[in-house]
Amino acid sequence: MMDLAAIRAATPGLATGQVFLDSAGSSLPPRVVTDTVIGHLHREAEIGGYRAANERLDDLAAVKSSIATLIGATADTIALGDSATRSWADFAYSLPLRPGDRILISGADYASNAIAALQRARQTGAVVEHIPSDDTGRLDTDALADMLDERVRLVSLQHAPTNGGLVNPVAEATRIAHEAGALVLLDACQSIGQLPIDVAALGVDALSATGRKWLRGPRGTGFLYVRRELAQTMEPGRLDLHSAQWVSEGEYRLAPDASRFEFWEFNVAARLGLGAAVDYLLTLGPDEVYAAVAERAAYLRKTLPELAGVTVRDLGTEHSGIVSFTVDGHDPVQLRDRLAEHAVTVTVSHASSALLDMTARGLPAIVRASPHYFVSTEELDRFVAALADITR
Repeated sequence: MMDLAAIRAATPGLATGQVFLDSAGSSLPPRVVTDTVIGHLHREAEIGGYRAANERLDDLAAVKSSIATLIGATADTIALGDSATRSWADFAYSLPLRPGDRILISGADYASNAIAALQRARQTGAVVEHIPSDDTGRLDTDALADMLDERVRLVSLQHAPTNGGLVNPVAEATRIAHEAGALVLLDACQSIGQLPIDVAALGVDALSATGRKWLRGPRGTGFLYVRRELAQTMEPGRLDLHSAQWVSEGEYRLAPDASRFEFWEFNVAARLGLGAAVDYLLTLGPDEVYAAVAERAAYLRKTLPELAGVTVRDLGTEHSGIVSFTVDGHDPVQLRDRLAEHAVTVTVSHASSALLDMTARGLPAIVRASPHYFVSTEELDRFVAALADITR
């Protein structure tokens, strides 16, 4: 069993007395993460960035190994980057497209992914189409099967959307897409660190993820997983002397693995902090963490509807740690700010972040509470009490 008292003591952000419910935005890092980042920055100041990085070459390599362990992959299939968005785009912009090719996105797709897909379509003559949701709100796999043909080059899936507790049927959708020869790119930005992810079991061709959310890592970190055989056939849209080697006056050679999606320059301290965050999760036990997140979210889904005017907006049949809700007669932004006055941290998802889903449901915005495993039941009750006080 996880030692909640020890975990909380190792989370400096909780010393302020706040109820922190925004791990879907940018979570509170454990002390080992901040110590790792700050310690390396101090070392850079002492001896310079190059020497400091050379001292940590083994640790930097271990970051990929730790991520690979977490998602059931191998280190050579991991490319480290600065965000889930850039990782998603690095893959999507490297996929060759021709006029008439089709890109399928889900109703839950995040705005950044949709915008990138639309730009790629505009540049290449491809088209972007929307996969409908079923009557539970999940991606409709029957509709996906009906949409597929030989022109579908990419199916973009959102594991857990930014604006609610839905979890999509990734493995089933991937199997269907592969039967038609399409590639599957999974956005795991909101699932990594709070839901089990095994890339072999899911079958996805590529996966993008961030460090700052449920992994509790630093901002400015993320990674891209690319299936080994696929990575070896793709040429990224941008290269440097790390992703490729200049071998003669007019020739370069791509890196042999997923590192061809990386650049030489990066924030060493932040990357070491990401490794510390993943190792912290692995030490705690991912399955216990996932269960604790699910328990806290379920508690809120049960408790919040007991308040007058509160509607929980989560869809689907399987839920993530994100709990979305609205309150009759109350603006979500104003609710967020009033809760902050009660030392409760939540955030707001606007329709612009998940346009297809939010528009279809007539929701301009929702309040988003995302309790991680370090949040206590007493804190959840404080949140509910504060919301009741504000809205009564």
